[in-house]
Order: sequence, then C-alpha cells, then structure tokens
Amino acid sequence: MTQKLIVIGAGMASGRVLEHLTDADPGAYDITLFNAEPRGNYNRIMLSPVLSGEKTYQEIVTHDDAWYAAAGVTCRFGERVVAIDTAAKTVTAETGEVLPYDKLLFGTGSNPFMIPLPGHDLDGVIAYRDLEDTERMMAMGPDNKVVVIGGGLLGLEAAAGMAARGVDVTVVHIMGHLMERQLDEAAGYLLRKSLEAKGITILCGANSKEILGENGRVRALLLEDGTELACDLLVMAVGIRPNVALAQEAGLAVGRGIHVDDQMLTSVEDVLAVGECVEHDGAVFGLVAPLYDQAKVAAATLLGQQAAFVQKSLSTKLKVTGCDLFSAGDFAEGEGREDIVFRDPGRGIYKRLVIEDDKLVGAVMYGDTADGSWFFGLIKDGTDISEMRETLIFGPAYQGGSPVDPLSAVAALPPEAEICGCNGICKSTITDAIAGGATDLGAVRATTKASASCGTCTGLVEQLLQVTLGDDFQMPAAQPMCGCTDLTHEDVRRLIKSQELKSQPAVWQELGWTTPNGCHVCRPAVNFYLLADWPLEYRDDPQSRFVNERKHANIQKDGTFSVVPRMWGGITNPTELRAIADAAEKYDVPTVKVTGGQRIDLLGVKGEDLPYIWADLNKAGLVSGHAYSKGLRTVKTCVGTDHCRFGTQDSTGLGIKLERALWGSWTPHKVKLAVSGCPRNCAEATCKDVGVVCVDSGYQVGVAGAAGMDVKETERLADVPTEQEAIDLTVAFIQLYRENAKYLDRPYKWVAKVGLDWVKARVVDDLEERARLIAAFELSQSIYRKDPWAEHAAKPAPFAPLANLELEAAE
Repeated sequence: MTQKLIVIGAGMASGRVLEHLTDADPGAYDITLFNAEPRGNYNRIMLSPVLSGEKTYQEIVTHDDAWYAAAGVTCRFGERVVAIDTAAKTVTAETGEVLPYDKLLFGTGSNPFMIPLPGHDLDGVIAYRDLEDTERMMAMGPDNKVVVIGGGLLGLEAAAGMAARGVDVTVVHIMGHLMERQLDEAAGYLLRKSLEAKGITILCGANSKEILGENGRVRALLLEDGTELACDLLVMAVGIRPNVALAQEAGLAVGRGIHVDDQMLTSVEDVLAVGECVEHDGAVFGLVAPLYDQAKVAAATLLGQQAAFVQKSLSTKLKVTGCDLFSAGDFAEGEGREDIVFRDPGRGIYKRLVIEDDKLVGAVMYGDTADGSWFFGLIKDGTDISEMRETLIFGPAYQGGSPVDPLSAVAALPPEAEICGCNGICKSTITDAIAGGATDLGAVRATTKASASCGTCTGLVEQLLQVTLGDDFQMPAAQPMCGCTDLTHEDVRRLIKSQELKSQPAVWQELGWTTPNGCHVCRPAVNFYLLADWPLEYRDDPQSRFVNERKHANIQKDGTFSVVPRMWGGITNPTELRAIADAAEKYDVPTVKVTGGQRIDLLGVKGEDLPYIWADLNKAGLVSGHAYSKGLRTVKTCVGTDHCRFGTQDSTGLGIKLERALWGSWTPHKVKLAVSGCPRNCAEATCKDVGVVCVDSGYQVGVAGAAGMDVKETERLADVPTEQEAIDLTVAFIQLYRENAKYLDRPYKWVAKVGLDWVKARVVDDLEERARLIAAFELSQSIYRKDPWAEHAAKPAPFAPLANLELEAAE
C-alpha cells in the first residue's frame, strides 16, 4: 500500500524535495501539500526582479498546476495545518479535517522579524517576505514615499526594486555601512554610491525610535536624532526567524529552528524538516544553496537511501541591476592575515582577497565579479595559493604570469568544482549532461538546473558548453540594439516597462542614448515597444516606421508600389472583384497577381496614385491587407465543411473570425495564420506563425512555424474542442508575443528563445493570465485597429516626397 506523505509549506526547499522524490520514484508516496499562501512553489529569491519589473510573477513559478497534477500531488493552498498528533500520526487542517500520515515533512520556512517599535502594527508597515508584500510595494508610484529599515540584502533589493519604479525610497540602516555581514567598508561605500546614483537615499548609523501614524496608518519614521522621514509605506527588512511554532506545539525538539540530524530527521520518528525552519549543528539557514542540499538529503531519506547533509561555505550576490558584488568566506581582519587589494576608482571596481597560511579565506568584490566562482572554489577547497600569490588578484586567466584564454581556466577546473552555487551543481554534472545531448543553455538548465535559480552562473555554464562542444557551440553574444546605445533589445524593453518610459524622448534621455533622437535601426524598435507596452499613453510615430508602413503599401524595386486589399479568409465576391478590376484599368496597373495568401495583388501602382486607388477600393468595402506591415498579414483557409467532403469544421468561418479579431494589430514582425478544415492541410496550417487544423474532435492549435528562409513545422500549443477556445488561444499567443518578443523576431525565433513550455504555462494553463492577455490585446485594438487606407481615402491627396532616407534604405 502506498505510504502517505504530508508536506507542510510550499517553499523552495520542500518543492525541491518533491522534485527529487517524484523523479526517483513517482509512486513511492501519496503526497498532500499544504501551504498557508494561496499558491504553490515559486522562486522566492527572484521576488526582487518581480518588484523591479524585470520579471513577472509567472516567470518565477517553479511548479505550476500542471506539474502538481502530473506528479500526483494533492494541493491544499491557502490552507493551514493547525495541529499535529505525532502519536496518532495525523495532522489537523484549519477546516477541522484530520488527515493521517506515514511520513511528515516540515517546510514551514521563516517569519520576517519585525522590530517592536511603537507603531509597528500600523497599517502600511510591512515586511518583505512573499508575493503579497511585493505587490504592496509594486502599488507604490512616483508620488509615494517609502522607508526601508535594513541595509542588508533583502532591504536593498526592496529599495532598488521600488526605485526602478520611480518611487522615492529612503534606506535606514543602524550600522556604519551597508551589508556589513557580507562586505567590508570599502565595498560598502561603492555599493552606497551606486544605489544613491539610482535615486535611493541611504542613511547609515541611523537608529529608528518610533513609527508615527495618523488615523491608524503610517505617516513617518522617527529617528533617535529627532529626524522625521515621511512615508506612505514602511518596509522592515531586518532579518528572519525560523517558523517553529507548529513544530514546538507538536513536541518536536526546537532551538532557534527545528532540530534535525544529518538525514534531516527531527526528534520525532517519521517527521523530517528542511529549509529555513531547521537548525542543524547549531546553524540556521537563509540562503538557497544549503536548502537545496537539504532537499536532496530529505528525499533520499524518504526513499530509504543513505545521504547526509554537510554544511558548506557560502557566497553572496546582490540581485540589483547595475550593482555587481560578490563576497565569500571570512574577510575580517586578524593577526596572521594579509590583504591583496585592487582598486580602479574610474570604473568603480574594488577587489579584496584575505589570505591566511597560504590559503584564500575570504574575498570581497564590487564592480567586476566574473571570477567570483573561481575564488569561491579556492576558499572551499583550501587550495595552497603560494605559487600564484603574485597574480592571484587578477583571477584564473592570469595564472602562470601572463594572460591566457579565459576558457582555459574553465577547462582546468576539476570535475568536482561547483559551478551553480544555488543548486550545488558541479562541473562534471554539467559536462555529463552536455555529453548526453544538452547542447545549449536551455537544455543544460532543464537537465541539471544549473543557472536556473538566480542565474549568476550563466556565463560559466556557457563557457563549459563552449569548452566541451568546441566549434559546435556558438557563444551567445549580447548585441546592443544599435550604435546609439550599449543596451540590448531585451534591456531596452525591460527598462521601458520597469522605469515606465512612455515616450521616445524619455527613452533617449533616461537610457543614455548617444544620439539625440535615435537612428534608423533603433527608432522602429523603440516605437513598437512603447506602442505595445503603453497603448493608452503612447501614440504611434509614423516617422519611426519603415517606408512600407508609412506608405501603407509595399515599395517595389522600380519605386512603384504593391497594393493588396484584404480578403477575409480568402473569401471575396463579384462586387469586390469588379472594384479591383476597375482600379487596375483606371490606374494602369501592369500586373495583377493572386498571392500565396489567397488575395489579389495590384503590382506597379505609382506612388502619387496610392490615395486615389485606395479611395476607389474603399467604395467597394475593401480595406488594407497590411501586406506591408509588421503585423497580421493573411489568414489562409480552405473551404472546410462548406463544400469539401473531407472537411470536419467550418475552417473558412474560423479563419474569417480570426482575421477580423487580429487585423490591424502591430507585432514585432509579420504574422501569418492559416486554418485547414482537415488533416489533409490544404491551407498549409502547419508552417505558419499560428496554424489551426480542424479535426472531428475540435481544433489543433499550432504555433511557431516558418516557411521562408527557414522552414519549420509548427509546435502543438493545445487541442481544444470549441472554436472560441481556438480564437482565445490565438489572441493570447499573439499578445504574449507582442509583450515579450524582440523587434523583428518572427514568432518561431521568439518561441525558440523562451521555450514552448513557457508559452503554454501562460497561454494554455493559466486561465487568469490568458484572460489578461486577451484583454490587453483588445485594449490595444480599440486604439490602433483602423484602416489606414480609409483615413487617406476620405480626403485623397498625393503623398509628400519620400523623406528619412535612412529608414527607406533600411527597409
């Protein structure tokens, strides 16, 4: 009979236990997971990028509903366990239900410490611990003032995240410099300088006295020296305490945390504990790496295997964009210790190594942390550094007296060298995965989890790929958007969102463009990003579009234009055909061609005739086919059940509905759709950006196909039974593409970067996110879905001569 395992707490440690357990033996336990938060496992250490706008909550979810379902885990989220009877081996839920267990796992985590200042219970005084706290901070805007008490990792990440949103933030820290547990005074100074440059006010050596309120809500923090700091929100980020109350009530041995042995067993039989709630050999834990080590051991113990948890040295990184710091080991001054210090004030770089008995015992770095993992390895291994003493500060690439290829240093790392500190992944695990077929970063992450948590070891993993695969691996290069900036497309898109930049001048100014108004490369991209991210606040700038989009027709090699009226789903009628024929005769169109997208193309129209031919076509009800746009081009259909004996659904009708829903939408690149009425696929739906194949049971929705310079079959997004679901999935997919893709990346290139699973999680599995995407798309369409031909046709007049030659040439 399958044993029952009850897990209390859906934190990062317990989530990792479930992974190891279900991977090793899926049927070993009938698992029930309780969590006080109304959600499952997510990467709590990545709340800071969510706060700053660099990531969404959905991007940091580690286990979604589909994962729990596949693993057979019964989820009871938003429900607490209120009592445990270890003798009867039962837990009592807050609903009153009593559940038996064979094994019980505590993963109750920790509680934020709240300084018991007068006024700490006022509304608007919060900790920084979970998604709700993060959302409270995200609600603050440029008109708000926030005070953060605590200049450690958590407090600074909270402050930086809100500052990135334009909030007025002051950090109050009782010690003389920031992050005093991880940094020495010199590095603390550089960190403070960098944070102040981001607009954050830093008060060190400041002691809080009282939290002042008005009508039950916080209004200011009073310091010991009498200073009042006005605030709309006060965040306490001064530390955590293991959450042991439930364990203590159940009779488990408890000190600062729940006592556990090397096998993660508590003092009570069949009860284990992992994570921030535990105490092992007098130590408690707040960083993720030891928690993951504990999870691996706990899973082995539950499976009856031998494993032991061993405490290791830890390193620290700060997750604040533009503040690169690293510290590891013991860097306190002491007799018999010597320092090696490197400073480059102009670049804001500081490195300090602490040596004792020819061993590296501590390292602090700011501004250039690329060699942090190498130094950390020397500290952990106790390596004798006497032979490299003279060049040690310059890192692995300079050992031997002169600089060498940096990849040589990675190649020289021993197999047991730790690459990913968060997940405890060593070099050999990664190279074994590469040998087994994981030939890119995404595959290595999926196979080993290396670089999948905080991401700071990504560069090392890529170097290992290059060392192992040689010429078969191309090191990804972060290319700047253009010569006006060092920022990549991804950087610009993220900063437009996080800093709420809502105009082109704001982008040029706030992101440090080297040219006053951008160039022909960056202007179209920035114009699209602003249009997609701020549809209510930003208005499309036609002069930032390529000539085809400004002329609403495709320019040909002889300077004439191609005019393509829209034919919904490839369907037309005699009136439309007569209007096209009449226009072709009237304007002496030399070529009339049926396109691959089931429309009629009038080729060779003179530029001065464009507004007039549009006016004539408009009279017959024809609108622009947007054959020139970075947007929806065509929706190709077959006749489906209307006429074909093989048709299973109304493919023509669905194609027309999709085209009417999507036409006029601006996207990162052109988008083509098709709907085939049966698997014979006459409309070629399986090589389109979105393709729907109709079958007896409903609709197979595929995405990310290609049939241009690259040929690629679509990937199955989902099978749905109804036409409306097929439409909803398509609209949500297009909006997700609009919100996240790099400008000029077709959907197949974008999906290859983010992964189809990432897309499915948002478009298929998360119904709330799907609804949000659809609503966002409809909002944009309500503003931008207009027929450009009709606007010109209302008062036809010749276009002005071509301007902006750079954009013409770029097209």
